[in-house]
Amino acid sequence: MIHTVLKRDGRVVGYNEEKIKAAIRKAMLTTEGGEDEALIARIVDIISMSGDEQMSVEEIQDRVELELMNSPRKEVAKRYIAYRDQRSIARRAKTRDMFLEIIEAKSNDITRENANMNTDSPAGMMMKFASETTKPFVDDYLLSSETREAVNAGYIHIHDKDYYPTKSLTCVQHPLDRILKHGFVAGHGESRPAKRIETASIIGCISLETAQNEMHGGQAIPAFDFYLAPFVRYSFIEEIKCLERLSGCDLSHLYNVEIKDYNHKSLDGLQGEERYMQHAVNQTVSRVHQSMEAFIHNMNTIHSRGGNQVVFSSINYGTDTSAEGRCIIRELLHTTYEGVGNGATAIFPIQIWKKKRGVSYLPEDPNYDLYQLACKVTARRFFPNFLNLDASFNHHEKWRADDPERYKYEVATMGCRTRVFENRFGDKTSIGRGNLSFTTINIVRIAIECMNIKDEEERIHKFFSKLDHVLDITARQLNERFEFQKTAMAKQFPLLMSRLWNGAENLAPNDTIESVINQGTLGIGFIGLAECLIALTGKHHGESEEAQKLGLRIVSHMRSRVNDFSEQYHHNYSVLATPAEGLSGKFTSRDLRSFGVIPGVTDKIYYTNSNHVPVYYKCSPVHKAKIEAPYHELTGGGHIFYVEIDGDATHNPKAISDIVDLMDRYNIGYGSVNHNRNRCMNCGYEDATDGLTECPKCHSRHIDNIQRITGYLVGTTDRWNNAKLAELQDRVVHK
Repeated sequence: MIHTVLKRDGRVVGYNEEKIKAAIRKAMLTTEGGEDEALIARIVDIISMSGDEQMSVEEIQDRVELELMNSPRKEVAKRYIAYRDQRSIARRAKTRDMFLEIIEAKSNDITRENANMNTDSPAGMMMKFASETTKPFVDDYLLSSETREAVNAGYIHIHDKDYYPTKSLTCVQHPLDRILKHGFVAGHGESRPAKRIETASIIGCISLETAQNEMHGGQAIPAFDFYLAPFVRYSFIEEIKCLERLSGCDLSHLYNVEIKDYNHKSLDGLQGEERYMQHAVNQTVSRVHQSMEAFIHNMNTIHSRGGNQVVFSSINYGTDTSAEGRCIIRELLHTTYEGVGNGATAIFPIQIWKKKRGVSYLPEDPNYDLYQLACKVTARRFFPNFLNLDASFNHHEKWRADDPERYKYEVATMGCRTRVFENRFGDKTSIGRGNLSFTTINIVRIAIECMNIKDEEERIHKFFSKLDHVLDITARQLNERFEFQKTAMAKQFPLLMSRLWNGAENLAPNDTIESVINQGTLGIGFIGLAECLIALTGKHHGESEEAQKLGLRIVSHMRSRVNDFSEQYHHNYSVLATPAEGLSGKFTSRDLRSFGVIPGVTDKIYYTNSNHVPVYYKCSPVHKAKIEAPYHELTGGGHIFYVEIDGDATHNPKAISDIVDLMDRYNIGYGSVNHNRNRCMNCGYEDATDGLTECPKCHSRHIDNIQRITGYLVGTTDRWNNAKLAELQDRVVHK
């Protein structure tokens, strides 16, 4: 006798014979014989009494077909079969329509979910086919009913859900020195340890690309200058050896001679060893420059993930004060300023200047000249962004200025904003660690559900009660995903789990990764603080002190709960100021359908990213800094501060340094500057002319505006989804 039914989505529900009766009755009513209740009852009794204790929907429907075919009403069986086929087609129709949109290269929110992905290419199309068909599988078979309900109701969004079945992790900060010293195996090729700057540069590219194919998020190098610096000296020694062969002189005493700085100078008037020395320096500088040029060129041309996406890469640098480290930094900045190809702005890697008092920020600091150069480059090329090592929450108790390996104690970030530093299960460092997965909470929806409660105290109390409920679900979901991820074997991630992730060197190929991944983080993100506050108080935090106090209370509460979850589940939970791109319009459209147009809340097609002041709100950079700064200490999983400036920033690097000064003054962790930059899509010409419609070089009218989307640049806004395009149009200059 049937007691329970296994549905198509994996749920088990109680058996309900009325549903079978209704389906047979519907088929009968389309035939000349009409309804026959006695036959319906007899068929249902046979199926109910002779069936197994639990049967699937398909098994029950097969039995209905069989009994109808054995009855006098065979025409009903035919109608029932046709009805089943129609229902199957209807269930598949959504997938069919979605596939057709991908096939026809339509521009919509499915195909433009990620502006860095070309879904018009065959590889990109395959990625989207796989992505969109994998998500329902995750919903049906890998998520708990509690999580599935929260997702379907619009309370949470699971990032990179299409990668869920692969057990992959999000991102990692590459300990590139391990690879450069020991080599690695990728695919069918084996890389030997590097010996010169050109090789080191190429291996850096290969490391980022290879890991990108093993993970679903971005890749970063935490100390690019420190890692590559030794190869500057190796290359210098090679140049000295070349001179030995040419001159027949023994110059071995110059191999390790002190070099105060690697500056290219004329050889005029120089004699003897002084001439040899300068020639070797000049050659070394040229090789470093070419290597940095190749690195940037490769990171904008080599593809990963099936060939449809350049590597989402970031590099952190700025605090190596050695002559060799300074050479890396200087030539990297020079080649960035020059641009790639026809002088175009490089989209990747996202470059991050590590600002540190006593090292790379003040006039008396050894790298101050390079900091000034960095500001000049940012004024033209958007990069580097600026990471504030002086922020109180970015300090490390072991950092010492005279420690040659101090980079181990310097926080590094992913360009989009992801931050990994604190660690309950190993060393406090960014190196060899990353985010495991993250999920974002729609705090706007929670606020909307409470906004009509007239009593303010009751309204706020209800909001926090609902927030706690969703936070609990989110923490459990992330723990469930971790439990799934940890069952992966090391051999599934050949580079990540051999050279990159801390502790992975102790794993055998068939070992699970459980013993090492808990050093990563589980991120609980949020979106739309501004709209949440408008729903609760009538104003956002940029325009109301009362709203700001509530905003800080909300995020502080999330931070407190995250600490509780870390103790409860024994993981590194963190609060993330979500970098919403594809998500920016998803929550909004659903809330609009549920609640209608609410002024200041659902009247746009996007929600404001994380804790930012709304892009449309006119205010000064100082005001924006004051409002957003306190949230950086609360969002240990990642954050970013943006300022929009007008005009041609190329000739105004001081505008950039002024923003960095704001970061220093207000304890901001990470920030960047947006400004106008046009790009001819035909010849690559760039300038900052406002409203440029025709290229002055090739006269093409195919002009695009380079913009930052969620921390990274995009060379064409053609790939932006509608929500982000609407946000772009609303952005105002901060002045």
